[in-house]
Amino acid sequence: MTRSGQRRDNTLRLQNAEQETMEIDLAELFIRMLDKWYWIILSALICTLIMGVYTFQFVTPQYQSTSKLYVVNSKNSAINLSDLQIGNYLAKDYTEVFTNWHVHERVIEELNLPYTYTELNRMVNVSNPSDTRILYITVTSPNPQEAKVMADTYAKVACEFIAVKMDQEQPNIFEEARVPIQPSSPNKTRNLLLGFLIGVVIAAAIITVQFISDDRIRTPEEIEKLLGLPTLGVVTEQATFRHGSSKTKKKKKQ
Repeated sequence: MTRSGQRRDNTLRLQNAEQETMEIDLAELFIRMLDKWYWIILSALICTLIMGVYTFQFVTPQYQSTSKLYVVNSKNSAINLSDLQIGNYLAKDYTEVFTNWHVHERVIEELNLPYTYTELNRMVNVSNPSDTRILYITVTSPNPQEAKVMADTYAKVACEFIAVKMDQEQPNIFEEARVPIQPSSPNKTRNLLLGFLIGVVIAAAIITVQFISDDRIRTPEEIEKLLGLPTLGVVTEQATFRHGSSKTKKKKKQ
């Protein structure tokens, strides 16, 4: 066999040995995880408890209330399209009305709100479901009654603003908002599950790092793989202790 052939054989052997070592390491890591299952469960429970305390004690519940507008097409419109298509275009235009500072100012004056325009932009969300002429005006607030009143007031002010400023037929209030009973956030179940998963990941990561950094030789097979030398015998700590204890007993008898 030529030298190049020998080199190829050696390379293949090394690759096979590395693959076998990797498989064994993954198996040993899995076994180590099973041995440390109680630490994983403990970490998961602790993180779940921390997330639960944070969710129930430090997160302010938020409530959402939605008012709906029905967009009608102006009779004087010169656009040669179907009413549905025109209504869809108008609905998309009307969503911009709710970012106008004039609308925010009117709502603030009517309800005597302590919010800024930036805060109101974050609290109000306007959506238009596809292929409909209905606008959903959703207000998020820590106070459920405030969320309902703000949603209805925004709907009323927006209708007046559209009729005056945009020279369009005033939309109709399709549905008034209701006082929400249940908070929309936080999602307590999701947060608790998230805390549990975070605890599992943290414990698994710590165990993995400890496993990788542990370079101690534990079995005769590891000696044979690393040094290529066969082991003639193994002396365990338990056997040494028994041997020493038997000698001590003999000396006492003498």
